[in-house]
Amino acid sequence: MAGNSQRRNRRTSNKKGATVGSGGKGRRALAGKGPTPPAEDRKKHKKNRIANAKAKQAARRPVARRGGKGQSELVVGRNSVYEALRDGVPASMLYVQQFIDNDERVRDALQLAQERGGIHLMEAPRPELDRMTNGLNHQGLVLQVPAYEYAHPEDLAAAAFDVGEDPLIVALDGVTDPRNLGAVVRSVAAFGGHGVVVPERRAAGMTAGAWKTSAGAAARTPVARATNLTRALEAYQKAGITIVGLAADGEHKVGDLQALEGPVVIVVGSEGKGLSRLVGETCDYLVRIPMPGGSESLNAGVAAGVVLYEAARRRG
Repeated sequence: MAGNSQRRNRRTSNKKGATVGSGGKGRRALAGKGPTPPAEDRKKHKKNRIANAKAKQAARRPVARRGGKGQSELVVGRNSVYEALRDGVPASMLYVQQFIDNDERVRDALQLAQERGGIHLMEAPRPELDRMTNGLNHQGLVLQVPAYEYAHPEDLAAAAFDVGEDPLIVALDGVTDPRNLGAVVRSVAAFGGHGVVVPERRAAGMTAGAWKTSAGAAARTPVARATNLTRALEAYQKAGITIVGLAADGEHKVGDLQALEGPVVIVVGSEGKGLSRLVGETCDYLVRIPMPGGSESLNAGVAAGVVLYEAARRRG
């Protein structure tokens, strides 16, 4: 339209060239700064203040004295699941694959789960079971074992004193095979012991394998977990309990030790390394099991059983 060509800064040609403008500053000002952070990460926001207060409170919160919980576990495979159910391993959920071949082992496992009660049955597609088990050969059956409720080491001695008995406790130092732990639990139950103590790290825990080896004894014999085994033994000493460690070069023979007649903690090390240095130095007595047959060592389950028998014999 006539006259419009005289408007200031109006482009009257299709040729490219410099024009009056912001020099790109406006474009940079309009550029985005990324997604808005969550409220918990924004300073001066109410949720940010709440989150910071909770974090500070958690940092000041004292560590619980109880033994704590272990980790939940999955038992996979038809035979393994059936044997775990048959042997009384605690379970919370049995996952069954959809459209599974209903053979005899599957029927037996389902029947055991229903008879025991308290075990939920859940049907799941095969891809879901593959994901849960990280691709293991589950054969359509997966059993969930709940986290074990560990006692505190002090609870074992307190329970014995409460009923007027001298504590008889086994502590394991560096034993990493759950089957050995299960065997020790079984021996403690057989000879009237009051429980087993295991370290929190680098040690066997109460897994499904330990439950099976205990042959049901784990249901009535508490297992405690110690953050630091040496400190737990020192606490027992302050309570008037004698610490007896098993060592191949021990100064005393098991059959000659009168300390087994009173309150005692029997410390058993691993078959290969034996007791660790600090634990060995903490023991009041180091004893050996005479082996005329020439064997150099016994596994933890057998060694604990021998000493527990001698303690039970002396206590009458």
